[in-house]
Amino acid sequence: MYAMMKRIPWRAILAGLILVTTVVVFSVYFNKHPEVRHQLKHTPLQLLIILLGLYFLFTGCLALINTATLRLCKTSLEFTESLLLSMYSSVINFFGPLQSGPAFRALYLKQKHDVKLKDYTSATAVYYFFYALASGLLLLSGILHYWLLLMVVLALAAMLFVRHTKIDIKRLTRGNWEFLAIASLLQVGLLVVIYFVELRAVMPSVGLDQVLIYTGAANLALFVSLTPGAIGFREAFLIFTQRLHHIDASTIIAANLIDRSVYIILLLILAAGIFGTHTNRRLKANLSK
Repeated sequence: MYAMMKRIPWRAILAGLILVTTVVVFSVYFNKHPEVRHQLKHTPLQLLIILLGLYFLFTGCLALINTATLRLCKTSLEFTESLLLSMYSSVINFFGPLQSGPAFRALYLKQKHDVKLKDYTSATAVYYFFYALASGLLLLSGILHYWLLLMVVLALAAMLFVRHTKIDIKRLTRGNWEFLAIASLLQVGLLVVIYFVELRAVMPSVGLDQVLIYTGAANLALFVSLTPGAIGFREAFLIFTQRLHHIDASTIIAANLIDRSVYIILLLILAAGIFGTHTNRRLKANLSK
């Protein structure tokens, strides 16, 4: 009986189940959100291509952040593996419960590269610090014009964070900090461009100063969201901060529908690439070792 159980291709069965589950989840999502299909039908093809290209760059940026984060843990990761891991965790994070993506990355890195969960969690906190710092700066850009004073305050906050963090400071070399900071700023910068393109497609009169504040609010919403892609939470944050960016609710909703639609297409492409190249089997195999 045991020998027969061993002969069953459990990995292939598991991969098939994951593939079927992914297709079902996508189908259910599209069925329950007709506004996404409607928005896709009325979105110019050229705009979709531009946004898809930007989101592919965004995925590559996530891979850079993975690599930079692991450097803080004294672990090296090839960009190809980091990219595949980012693709897989992005799909899981959107459709899985709560923040499934970071949890999967932490488990994978522990099994494959022997990265301690405590170290990875602490290093990830550093990334979130840079991300929140940049986003907060964008959100307040419409209020605070004394940039020197603001930078002094942020620098002091950074010093306090480093002093009170539980991370082993000896391993955080200057190069690692700079790499992660630059990758985080690049991610936020790409989001500024993405939101700028989406908002200008809906309301051409939107200015860059408004988009900067809008991006800051949208980014900070991710820290309190419990839904896939911060659905509902991001829109609520953006409407709540209307007095800062002065973008009306109808424009916010329309731009977010475009964003959700394009992101869903991206995830479909990533999922197809993952299962088409059997990347899921490679990742699962690494987890089982």
